[in-house]
Amino acid sequence: MTTPNPNSGNSRKSFVNKLAAALVASTVLGVGVAGMSGAITAPANAEAVRVENQAATPGFADIIEKVSPAVVSVRVKSDVQPASSEMGPFGGRNFDDLPPELRKFFDQFGPQFRGPDHFNDRRSQRPHRARPVAQGSGFFISEDGYLVTNNHVVDGGTEFTVVMDDGTELDANLVGTDPRTDLAVLKVEEARKFTYVAFADDAKVRVGDWVVAVGNPFGLGGTVTAGIVSARGRDIGAGPYDDFIQIDAAVNRGNSGGPTFNLNGEVVGVNTAIFSPSGGNVGIAFAVPASVAKSVVAELMDDGSVERGWLGVSIQPVTSDIAESLGLAKASGALVAEPQDGAPAKDAGIRSGDVITEVNGKTIGDPRELARVIAALEPGSKAEITYMRGGEEKTVSIELGELPGADQMASAETAPDQSPETALESFGLTVAPADDGDGVVVTDIDPDSAAADAGIRAGDKVVEVNNKAVSSASDIESALDTVAKSGRKAALMLLEREDSSRFVAMPVDRG
Repeated sequence: MTTPNPNSGNSRKSFVNKLAAALVASTVLGVGVAGMSGAITAPANAEAVRVENQAATPGFADIIEKVSPAVVSVRVKSDVQPASSEMGPFGGRNFDDLPPELRKFFDQFGPQFRGPDHFNDRRSQRPHRARPVAQGSGFFISEDGYLVTNNHVVDGGTEFTVVMDDGTELDANLVGTDPRTDLAVLKVEEARKFTYVAFADDAKVRVGDWVVAVGNPFGLGGTVTAGIVSARGRDIGAGPYDDFIQIDAAVNRGNSGGPTFNLNGEVVGVNTAIFSPSGGNVGIAFAVPASVAKSVVAELMDDGSVERGWLGVSIQPVTSDIAESLGLAKASGALVAEPQDGAPAKDAGIRSGDVITEVNGKTIGDPRELARVIAALEPGSKAEITYMRGGEEKTVSIELGELPGADQMASAETAPDQSPETALESFGLTVAPADDGDGVVVTDIDPDSAAADAGIRAGDKVVEVNNKAVSSASDIESALDTVAKSGRKAALMLLEREDSSRFVAMPVDRG
């Protein structure tokens, strides 16, 4: 007989407990037990990803504390003129326009019912009140009270009020404006030293740099938004000197004229425009670069206006097609569409079809660059102009004039005539001689033709083909045939449309 082991029950109990514990552990850890003979394993302990000693995100509070006293709100008022004498108290009708019976009634029953002259005489005796017409932003650039804003903020204003960061309101005087860059300078005459900011060296501004915009959006008062430089050298069609910095900081209406700062508290741009289908911020704002603002503001502070050099040419880009038609190695430079009568360029012999490639040894990449380079030169100074004509490089020294006012208009061209028409079917054009014998007028165009694709349309006057004057359909066809035989794929046509001239590259492949 086997003697019972007094500890056998405890052994079985211990084994059962160990097995149960193993099963519980396997269930909790998510590990399946394949068999008692298999090893039971558990995954290594896992923790959430965490970066130790992460650099602190840069804040802007220190910058704003320093620059905010230099940023102001600009309120603009304008005199409200009395209504025209043509608008009387009778719903816009003059006294003499009333029926005879009503005129007789008003003549009999008191002077208060007299005609509009009397009405306006009484109203003109009332004092005129200046009323708010605009609100924007600005910033001081000197301790004696000069400040910068946008021209479109102050345009038409007669009274200007500057609202300081602490709420103080001060009167300001308009020093000068420059509509071409949309900049203006105001001056506060106050016996105090103002906190002011300096312009940055925007040559060092890079896409991706942090920027901070400060201004007065929607009239709310001093507001700060942050973002990055999204792009440089933007052309938004505002004028010939477009060279905007694009930022994505929240800039809205009322921010106009306010500064955009770098992290050193320097002004990298003057907020001027936004792209917004809705009128609010969509993350695309444009600022005048510090380099442009600095030079313009200096001139405005000096004499209230900006003088720019003037060459006197209408210019357009050199496209790849135009470069091909002129036999140029690359599509760069500024194509002269038309030299203006009496302008320095025409007097120096510059002609339509010339491509300006350098000014004083500086390479010209496109028309905007030519406009900026010439504008930066002093009127009366000499400029060495290098250009291409007929495949040859030429250079001429030109004494620049002074850029005329923006309101000067070119003379109107001769209207298209009704002379007999000739169809140039292979090119998709129908033309007729002009009345003055200068060029031919496009009277019809095939919408599916290469000419239509090139941008030619009915009403255009063709003046030259490859720098040769044309006065008939046969002149055009002969010139196009000559180009085709030379092996070129396109001919350069000089067109006149409305009050301007432009070149188009006309394909000569009729196949």
